[in-house]
Amino acid sequence: MATPKKLSDKVWRNGEFIPWEQATVHISAHVIHYGSSVFEGIRAYDVGGRAGIFRLRDHVRRLFDGMKIYRMETKYSIDDICKASIETVKANNFKGCYLRPIAYRDAGPMGVNPLKNPVTVDIMAWEWGAYLGADALEKGVEMQVSSWNRNAPNTTPALAKCGANYASGALIKMESLVNGYSEGIALDVNGYLSEGSGENIFVIRDGVLYTPPIANSVLAGITRDTIIRLAQDMGIKVVEAAIAREQLYIADELFGVGTAAEVTPIRALDKITIGSGSRGPVTARLQKAYLDLVQGRSEDKWGFITKV
Repeated sequence: MATPKKLSDKVWRNGEFIPWEQATVHISAHVIHYGSSVFEGIRAYDVGGRAGIFRLRDHVRRLFDGMKIYRMETKYSIDDICKASIETVKANNFKGCYLRPIAYRDAGPMGVNPLKNPVTVDIMAWEWGAYLGADALEKGVEMQVSSWNRNAPNTTPALAKCGANYASGALIKMESLVNGYSEGIALDVNGYLSEGSGENIFVIRDGVLYTPPIANSVLAGITRDTIIRLAQDMGIKVVEAAIAREQLYIADELFGVGTAAEVTPIRALDKITIGSGSRGPVTARLQKAYLDLVQGRSEDKWGFITKV
């Protein structure tokens, strides 16, 4: 697991910058007791000596989608938070960094009901390397199918990137680490593939790229969407369908994707070698295309990069 190389000096909070050390939350805040936050993870890469934020508006729109689902009101607009994110990168003199906008229920009335608790919006940043380790992108990682399932539909919504959802992710992650794996993959309530603790999963079989649909309790990943676009551009057939556990073991290639994880090959699952046991050719093509895009080495045909 990568650890932050450098934390930011300044945090954006409700329209102004405050020192990192002062960006604290009171013990009575609703978010501490009930997990009432929605957040985003956004990467900025060094693109020709300038920070280039990847798919900023898409991330911020998803943040606002989560706020709407959880009835969290704010005076800020999507444009406001996009601008504040850019200013956060500038204020901390980063060229490449990880951005974390977060909206949460702050201190107010105690109890489960959050409607009268004010909503605070923060944006923090730090320098972050490879999420699953320095060699993960090249050599791949070993994962396990977790004993913990993802939440069923109509419980806590998977489309909202809510802090409370990551209690599930933490259980999956801790179990996998204790068992000697880098990461865990969760099934949904019906036993079909869902996602990792922080990654969407792709399966390659006979040159076709498979991934679970949103209905299988997965986050609508922005990296997931980018990989689907890149694959379609390459002429790779993409199928969104329910995937049984055993299909993972007989895959030719398997990989996880996310803003933090980028495109990480999975070389073994539950001690079963996947394909050749190394990064496969289709994974390598998609990984290179993704990294070339986010790092500004290829044409930004979709206008995904916001230069700072």
